Formats: sequence, structure tokens, C-alpha cells
Amino acid sequence: MKRVLKAVGHAALPAEVLLVLFLASGTAVPAPLLYAVEVTAVTAVLLGVVVYRRARRTGLPPRDALYEVVPEPVVRLVRHELRLLASLVRWARRRRHGVRDGVEAFGHARDQAALMYGFAFVCAVETVGVYWLLRDVPVVHEVTLVLDAYTVLFVLGLHAASVTRPHLLQDGRVLRLRQGCHVDLAVPLDAIASVRHAPLFTHEKADGELDLEVGGQTSVTLELARPVEAVGLLGKRREVRVVRFHADDPRALLAALRRVRTAPSPAPGTPV
Repeated sequence: MKRVLKAVGHAALPAEVLLVLFLASGTAVPAPLLYAVEVTAVTAVLLGVVVYRRARRTGLPPRDALYEVVPEPVVRLVRHELRLLASLVRWARRRRHGVRDGVEAFGHARDQAALMYGFAFVCAVETVGVYWLLRDVPVVHEVTLVLDAYTVLFVLGLHAASVTRPHLLQDGRVLRLRQGCHVDLAVPLDAIASVRHAPLFTHEKADGELDLEVGGQTSVTLELARPVEAVGLLGKRREVRVVRFHADDPRALLAALRRVRTAPSPAPGTPV
């Protein structure tokens, strides 16, 4: 069933894209071809529902069952785009993701703000220029306008995600290090061997190391006593023992970590 779904899906997706392009350009599409494309798309959806339900019956959780229907990288990309749009709304409402009672938040987006705003301004100017240059080419004009406008939203969304998703120190047990919507690394405090303030502006890739750069820099280095699993944007997993990241106020973050890690443990039998 999965092989049939994969074959039908590979046929339906490009066919739908071509159909949309033909209709947008005003090209006449023969009725039999139109019906064939739509039937293929509906068949792919129905097969996907069947595969998902079978996967759930075998005991797979909803996320893993979804990956049986749609490849994990595709799901993660779609989820990333939706989170960027949600971050814009959260940014406008001055809300931060994951911040609640018992959680300390540490921002990390300040040093990239000027760069991101400048990039968004350049994209906006480019949108206006292309809009004017292609005003006499209707279909291309409309397509590029949508793509350019979305590019501006995408850039602002990247910055909004960084603003609204700060690093979190949760309940004195876990340090969540985040980068936009695509990195959310949970580091148990008992896995931290050492932590230090170490500003760096150049980073070389190495096995077992993760660099969460902001504006090309990191300011805090974690060395771990045991590896933690880092998941990439497309779902690639690897174990890391050294994590470098940036914080707007690294000394405040280090002080909070020092306070929590050196806090005396409760006596046996003391309610926690």
C-alpha cells in the first residue's frame, strides 16, 4: 500500500502543479485531462488516509504515522513555514513561546535585528521594482508578486521566530536552546560538564559539535558530560557533546545556570 501511495503521490503532485500553471496562464485544459488529474489527487488522499489509519492501528504515535504517509522532511518543512507565520502573529501580540511561570527566558535575537530588517527592506524594494518591470506580463507579474511578497514575510518570520522563541531555563532541570523555528535542543542540566562565556565569530564544523550562530557569532559554550540528540530542519539526527550558542545577555544566563546547578538538593522526604 505504501508503494502504491508513493507512486500515485509522485504522479499527482507534479500534475497538480502543471495544471495550476496552465489555468493561471489562461491555457485551455481538455476536460478528460482535468478529470484525470483530480481523480489522481483524490486517490492519493484516500490512500494516505488508509495508510495512516493502518499505521495507527499498529501502535505508532500520530507523528510517526503521519511520516508513513508523507516523508518526514516534507512534514518538517511545512511545519516550519506554519510556525514562521505563527511567529509573526505572536510577535505582533508581544507573546513569547514557552514562557510561563517557573521558566526563565533569555533572548538571543538582538544582534541580528539590524541585518534582518535590512534584508527585509532590500526584498521589499526588489518586490516593488519587479512589480513595475513586469506590469505588462500578467501571469509572470502575478506569480513573481506573490513570491516576492512571501519572501518579505519569510524574512520577517525568521526574525520573529528568534524574538518569540528565546532560550528557556525550565524548572531548574532543562536548558532549551533554540534557533528560530528549526532548532529546539533540550539539554538536561545534569548533562552539563562545564559552561563558559566564550565569544566566537568564526566556527568550523566538527563531529559532535553544534553551533547556533546569531549574526555570525556565539557567546556561550556548553561542554556535555554525555551526548544529547540534535535534530536538524529536515529531521537529520546526530549526537553532540559541545554546543555553542548566543544570548543577548550571556552573563545573566550563566548566573542563572550557576544558581540552579549549585542550589542545595532537598532533604530526603522533603516535598518538591
